[in-house]
Amino acid sequence: MPTQAKAAVIDEITERFQSSSAAVLTEYRGLTVAQLTQLRRSLGEGSSYAVVKNTLTKRAAEQVGHADLAPLLNGPTAIAFIEGDPVNAAKAIRDFARANPLLVVKGGVVEGRTVGAAEVTALADVEPREVLLAKLAGAMMGNLSKAAGLFQAPLSQVARLAAALQEKKPAEGADSAADTAADTATDTAAAADAAASTD
Repeated sequence: MPTQAKAAVIDEITERFQSSSAAVLTEYRGLTVAQLTQLRRSLGEGSSYAVVKNTLTKRAAEQVGHADLAPLLNGPTAIAFIEGDPVNAAKAIRDFARANPLLVVKGGVVEGRTVGAAEVTALADVEPREVLLAKLAGAMMGNLSKAAGLFQAPLSQVARLAAALQEKKPAEGADSAADTAADTATDTAAAADAAASTD
C-alpha cells in the first residue's frame, strides 16, 4: 500500500476513534460475509464494523492516546466503532457472539478509557440509559411521596389533638356539674345529720 494511502487510512481510523463513544475490537476469523453484515446492522444507526490492518490501527491508536491497545491488535481484527449509547451496541455484540461463537471480543475503548473483554461484556449487562433514568425518576417520586406524608403527618396530628380537646371539654363540663351536684348532696346530708344530732 503506498505511503499516501496508508496515511489516509490512519487518518480515517484516528477520526473514527475520536468521534465514536466506544470502539470494540474483535476477532472475526471464520465468520461469513453474511454474518458480518448481520452484525453491522445490529449495531445501530451511525455505527460501523470494519476489518482493519493491525499495524495501521496501532499507529492510529497511538495518535489518540490509546497505545495500550497494541497487545489486542494481533490476528484478524475488526473494530466496531459505536455512535450513540455504547450499552446497546455492547448488548448487540454480546448477543451476536452468543449466537456466533467465532466472534471473539478482545477489548476496546469506552468513553475514552481502554477496557478489556470482560468489561465490554459487563457493559452489555448494564440497563439502557432510558431504563436507568425511569428507575431514578420512580425512586425520586417515591421519596417525594414519603416526604409529603411526613410533612402532612404533623398537621393531621394537630388536627386530631384539637378534635380530642374539643370532645374533652364538654365531657369535663359534665363531670364538673356531676361533682358539684355530689358535693351539694353531701353538704345537705351533713347539715341534716348535724340538725338531727342537736335535737
